[in-house]
Amino acid sequence: MSQDTLTVTDNRTGTSYEVPIVRGSVRASDLVGPYLTPRGPGLVIYDPGFTHIASCVSSITNIDLEHGGLEHRGYAIEDLAARSTYVEVAYLMIYGELPTATELERWHRELSTRKFVHENVKRFIQGFRYDAHPMAMVAAAVGALGSFYPDAADVRNQATRDLQIMRLVAKLPTLVAYAYRHGTGRPFVYPSDELSYTGNLLSMLFRMSELEYRPDPAIERALDVLMIVHADHEQNASTTAVRAVGSTYANPYAAIAAGVQALSGPGRGAADLAVLEMLREIGSVDRVPEFLEQVKAGERVLMGFGHWVYKAYDPRARILREQLERLFEHRPPDPLLEVADELYARSREDDYFVSRRIFPNVDLYSGLTYEALGIPPAMFGVMFALARSAGWIAQWREMIGDPEQNSIRPRQVWAGSASREYVALEQRG
Repeated sequence: MSQDTLTVTDNRTGTSYEVPIVRGSVRASDLVGPYLTPRGPGLVIYDPGFTHIASCVSSITNIDLEHGGLEHRGYAIEDLAARSTYVEVAYLMIYGELPTATELERWHRELSTRKFVHENVKRFIQGFRYDAHPMAMVAAAVGALGSFYPDAADVRNQATRDLQIMRLVAKLPTLVAYAYRHGTGRPFVYPSDELSYTGNLLSMLFRMSELEYRPDPAIERALDVLMIVHADHEQNASTTAVRAVGSTYANPYAAIAAGVQALSGPGRGAADLAVLEMLREIGSVDRVPEFLEQVKAGERVLMGFGHWVYKAYDPRARILREQLERLFEHRPPDPLLEVADELYARSREDDYFVSRRIFPNVDLYSGLTYEALGIPPAMFGVMFALARSAGWIAQWREMIGDPEQNSIRPRQVWAGSASREYVALEQRG
């Protein structure tokens, strides 16, 4: 008997069969294959939330659950955050390799020529109410781009796919900035060829009457790092939404818009805001012990700690903590940072949290970082979506090129009524 198999025994019939194990996984079709009937499968795998189901084979992002590691295409997130720009990391995730100097120059040039959006897109954004949430504006604007580029429907053509990829990476910062400016009643700022990707984003967000806008280098670098740590995180809910829509061969703008919308819900896009609310409520380091006792008693929720997948310290949290330290070298530190640090220090000394492996996650410091950069709370989710778009695009491109991928169509476990005879209205009691 092969050691790389799983032996399954159906105790109802006594029948046993072997299922191959490949890369630590078994194929659902191999597991339920013996139960296929002319009417469909007689046995399905029930997994609410797909938390134990692998939906694809991917080579983009790898997470070390036990030790808190994160790699993109084999490169540690710590190295990428310390030595790369967001544009380089986007190229790496999308195309599989870090760009050479020549490739990076060409990539910058291609993006530079596509930063502008059609004037009709501007008017489309201006059509929203002044108090519309920027997340809704960005999602709608991204989806609308598909109507401006009819060639985007030809997703099976590699040259066409690459063109849409460049358009998306280039135009998303412009849409994000325009949504922000519309909500604040400020005139739109056109993209600049004189600034970096993140410098241009800062200009479009914050430039006012300056003859020449030059972002603070520390702010610009911190934004680059913040976007790098959010760029991709394997098959999360928003990435799954992108893959689900993309699996129908819809144009990529529709798929990315789905990702943005998936982040608009409180279950995935608002944790950093919840952390800030918690830190403000605690208020000072001397109230941390009392708050942690309330958490242990089940009276409060400790936000910014624990993770769906990590069983160790989230490496992205450590990176952002270091960025905050650099940002506050030349300005008064945010008192809430001391509260966050005290929460971590106290939790490390408490067996309740240690035994449960409750460590900081990226949200403990991401909201503080956004605020340090001057990003208002309403824009947190939008900035997260912009950063995550590089991963969504890479995942979409990988899926389209995967011959095993089909249109996503999960099964269900039927729990409804048995077949019933229709009763006429006058006979219903």
